[in-house]
Amino acid sequence: MEKQLKKGDHVHWNSSGGASDGVVIRVHTKDFEFKGVTHRASKEEPQYEVKSDKSGETAAHKAGALQKKH
Repeated sequence: MEKQLKKGDHVHWNSSGGASDGVVIRVHTKDFEFKGVTHRASKEEPQYEVKSDKSGETAAHKAGALQKKH
């Protein structure tokens, strides 16, 4: 398993709007509601709330969609 991300990590991801950079603001290890949608998460497969550097908007992503920036 890849090393998990933590709050404050700077990350990069691709979305329908193009490539984005941002910061992890919350790590979810249990199922949660986000913008009216239930997201499945666990300790083994967490999901991350990220805040875009460019737009300031937040989104939820699985670990596989995010790349930690060094």
